[in-house]
Amino acid sequence: MRTARLDPSDLAATESLFALSNGHIGLRGSLEEGEPHVVSGTYVNGFYEERPLPHPEAGYGFPQSGQTVVNVTDGKLIRLHVGDSPLDLRYGRVRSHERVLDLRAGVVERRTDWTAPNGSSVRVTSRRLVSFAHRMLAAICYDVEPLGDGFYLALQSDLLANESNVQPSRDPRAPAPLTRPLQGELSSCHEHRAVLVHRTARSGLRIAAGMDHLLDLPDGAVTTMESDEDLARLTVTSELKPGQRLRLVKLLAYSWSSRRSASALRDQADAALGMARLAGWDALAAQQREYLDDFWDRGDIEIDGDPALQQAVRVSMFHVLQAGARTESQAIPAKGLTGPGYDGHAFWDTETFVLPMLTYTAPEAARGALTWRHHTLPTAVARAAELGLDGAAFPWRTIHGEECSGYWPAGTAGFHVNADIADATARYVAATGNEEFAGTLGIELLVQTARLWASLGHFSNEACFRIDGVTGPDEYTAVVDDNVYTNLMAQQNLRTAADACGLWPDAAARLGVSQDEIERWRAAADVVRLPYDERLGVHAQSEDFTQHGEWDFRATPPEHYPLLLHYPYFQLYRKQVVKQADLVLAMHLRGDAFTAQQKARNFAYYEARTVRDSSLSAAPQAIIAAEVGHLDLAYDYWAEVAFTDILNVHGNVDDGVHIAAAAGTWSVAVAGFGGMRDHGGRITFAPRLPPKLHRLCFRMTFQGRTLLVDVHRDRTDGDVADAAATYRLLGGDPLDTSHHGTPVVLAVGDDVTLPLPSPPNVDPVTQPFGKAPQRQT
Repeated sequence: MRTARLDPSDLAATESLFALSNGHIGLRGSLEEGEPHVVSGTYVNGFYEERPLPHPEAGYGFPQSGQTVVNVTDGKLIRLHVGDSPLDLRYGRVRSHERVLDLRAGVVERRTDWTAPNGSSVRVTSRRLVSFAHRMLAAICYDVEPLGDGFYLALQSDLLANESNVQPSRDPRAPAPLTRPLQGELSSCHEHRAVLVHRTARSGLRIAAGMDHLLDLPDGAVTTMESDEDLARLTVTSELKPGQRLRLVKLLAYSWSSRRSASALRDQADAALGMARLAGWDALAAQQREYLDDFWDRGDIEIDGDPALQQAVRVSMFHVLQAGARTESQAIPAKGLTGPGYDGHAFWDTETFVLPMLTYTAPEAARGALTWRHHTLPTAVARAAELGLDGAAFPWRTIHGEECSGYWPAGTAGFHVNADIADATARYVAATGNEEFAGTLGIELLVQTARLWASLGHFSNEACFRIDGVTGPDEYTAVVDDNVYTNLMAQQNLRTAADACGLWPDAAARLGVSQDEIERWRAAADVVRLPYDERLGVHAQSEDFTQHGEWDFRATPPEHYPLLLHYPYFQLYRKQVVKQADLVLAMHLRGDAFTAQQKARNFAYYEARTVRDSSLSAAPQAIIAAEVGHLDLAYDYWAEVAFTDILNVHGNVDDGVHIAAAAGTWSVAVAGFGGMRDHGGRITFAPRLPPKLHRLCFRMTFQGRTLLVDVHRDRTDGDVADAAATYRLLGGDPLDTSHHGTPVVLAVGDDVTLPLPSPPNVDPVTQPFGKAPQRQT
């Protein structure tokens, strides 16, 4: 990804898009010189501050406090003074300015040629990385060269704490502002190294931020180091003559703890900096490249016929990897560590959208996210008890595990998050064969989530198990009875937990699971209610949904989207207007519960009522559109989700990248046009190739195997039916799968090529007025 200009109106967006992270450290893509910027944030996963969560009318079980990600000590700052002119691209003359996010190297490269107001001209070249190989480390290589005559310069390399620039907003997606959240506890400096330790007042967390420097300076350069509570600074002054270069490599280390002392955290940061200093920039960059070479070898997606989409897909995948690679028992927030949006909270997005991609491309990252959920299980069990339920009630939004949603109809009532966690757990176990995880953390997650459904639902008679008063994925239809998505995911949760108890009887006994309890789970799953409108021939998203009034889309101005910012929830809840794919998402994740005819009819019905006010919607709509035969529409939705952040489709990329939408880009390729399904722990394929593409090729891992699926046309002028799929096992034991229902056995070294059947003939579908996806040319 490349930009060749500095546009002040896009500054916040580029800070998000050029952000670097490894799942532990996140550095926004602000310029090293610090100015200009909008949100120059630095984030460390799991590090937050508590804040009061007032309720105008309090009720039993309402959360009393919220959690907000902290913009921690900023180590990106390298201020350059060319003579008496600070480098600030709003002044002087920018002769050229280019930044590149190198997806292979995992580095942001920048080159700026600038003439200062005082007439001196300089070239600044920087390279920045957040290490995948070393969880605590980031580094910046910063070069300064004169263009023309030489000059005197000063460099100030800073650690700066309590830099706040988040403004209050009425947008519920925006972060809450924090005022000076970090209290200084310790500062130290020696030679070119400094460490600052701070603590939060309410959450009681400590963080250490350290910097060290490797310097290549002209003769006569002078360096000084100083530190106080909120600022540590290395200053370099030098004369730079024509043909000379000054290089500063800045090494950064971040660690935090809720238990360890300030001196222990300081020593941990010191040790990490020592290792970074020993490695140096070249070794850190080489390790970064090696990590990413391995990732792309396992999971790359290749597209022929649309170069822009190809780039957008890879950018999306890179951001998902960054969000989850080294979380190691911390959450994957909705914005990753690219910005403060949604207060840094994790939602159900993680399990339903992000973990499918990571499970099949970077399974250790998926395990880390599920391990975080398991760590928060005691809190979820306590929350369930508070709500009068058995098992575990996982939070709608959180950082540490406590429920942080102040709006219970969309938060507490969104119980499907528990089944989403169970779904991700079962998928990870099936895709990796990790028996150690399955028999310990996995079975406990499955059992406690199953217990929730057994207590939340009830038998209205022996032939019907209902789950009433819940909110499904569509937050414009809240507190409903028998949401189909929720019921189907709960059904799967109950059956998967029962199966796990049979496989791991000792673990089940340790958890107090009886045979009677297992039988109740199976009995409930067998008769779970799925509302169906016989008159319309479609599933009702929830009980009586198809009886609600219709929304007047033609009378809704374009500027009134998203609807939640312009209409009361009361009006939304009683209309057939869908924020994001709900029943359509159920047809993807639980496609085994629907016939092909039901999928086609359901898709057409809900397509006309879904406004996509959520970045989570376009991906499942694309996947089902491809399955039922709307290939052009699926392609348009794929482009919409792939360009969600690049084109700022939802108007809030300033606060960070939409990680779930980015992961949905992968899902459309693999599950949509690749037709990959993983029902019952077995993967199968039913690929289709959109008319505008000549080839789609993807790689994925499954149970230690690496599989390549290449969907292609032999002739570039061929029609949709003139296509085939080649399956190649790149490593591992033979694999049993299927192609459009035809059994296929794959072994290493044997390519299997099969023709693609013609897609079904389908009638055109419509979207709400003005809400069709933008056609891609």
